[in-house]
Amino acid sequence: MQGSLFTFEGIDFSGKSLQAKMLYDHLSAKGVPAVFFREPGSTFISEKIRAILLDRQHEKMTAPAELLLYSAARTQMVSEEILPSLETGKVVICDRFYDSTTAYQGHGREIDLDFVNRLNTFVTYATRPNLTFLIDLDPETALTRNKNNGGTLDRLEQEKAEFHHRVRDGYLALASSSDERDRFLILDGKKPIEAIHQEVLAAIKQRLDLS
Repeated sequence: MQGSLFTFEGIDFSGKSLQAKMLYDHLSAKGVPAVFFREPGSTFISEKIRAILLDRQHEKMTAPAELLLYSAARTQMVSEEILPSLETGKVVICDRFYDSTTAYQGHGREIDLDFVNRLNTFVTYATRPNLTFLIDLDPETALTRNKNNGGTLDRLEQEKAEFHHRVRDGYLALASSSDERDRFLILDGKKPIEAIHQEVLAAIKQRLDLS
């Protein structure tokens, strides 16, 4: 029995985490066996790595170190949580997955994309999402949204605007590529929260029996 993997991607403050959690809550209320994970994190080891990655004191972290730490956290989560859940037929909802590394470390940090792609395949045991929701939003709107909510910035969030524009452009390039566009659904992050949620549900209903 094989489950399904649905992932949510986007720049920080795009609303992807909220949409991922709303989908999980909806499926759980329907009695669908679903689980929710976040990246980096969701296991003891991965949460420890998350704390290192996002700590603003670690400003000297190199791009290769960042890439490898994210990858280490991911492979631990895939091994401990995602693969066992898929093998038992669960619906897995993940707030970020390897596309984040392609966008942030590949495009944002400008690390060789071929190497990043090979590493992504290796650390996930070639696990591929059934569908990826890209909540698209420009960095200026995202940052304003965070300021209005009184939020603080972690190590990556406080990067310069140019970095976040490269990340967004990387996501859009990935989602429109011939190899990946069938897997992606791009959603407008400026739309009302409930409108985006309904678009997510419409896409999910095409893949799952929610009657």
